[in-house]
Amino acid sequence: MTTAGDIMHRGAQWIPAHETLDRAAQLMRELNVGALPISDENERLCGILTDRDIVVGCVAVGHDPARVTAGEMAHGTPRWIDANADVSEVLYEMQEHRIRRLPVIDNKRLVGMISEADLAQHLTEDQLATWAENVYARAPGRP
Repeated sequence: MTTAGDIMHRGAQWIPAHETLDRAAQLMRELNVGALPISDENERLCGILTDRDIVVGCVAVGHDPARVTAGEMAHGTPRWIDANADVSEVLYEMQEHRIRRLPVIDNKRLVGMISEADLAQHLTEDQLATWAENVYARAPGRP
């Protein structure tokens, strides 16, 4: 059985909810990633911050990334997967919620992240095609 822990990339780091978006952008650059899990004061997942969130949700609307926090950008219910979950559970979670990055948790600690690149390295072409079709499919009524 292939697990989430087998396909994730290690070294994922939290960005605390109180940190500013400019600090988040710096951390993304240092880690060479496009997304960071957001943690509350108890190191519980409270969201995911993407580079696109910073650009579209802050900079493009004229806000100062040095004054907006990661927590202010956290919307919706954050999704995650246990490190011991089967890869089929990973695919289900990502497809069901149409997400492209999934934090991996082990014993309530962040241990990694699964991204599109990780899936591309570990899935068959058919599995990857099905995943992409489900995640990128247009919502009903949208062009």
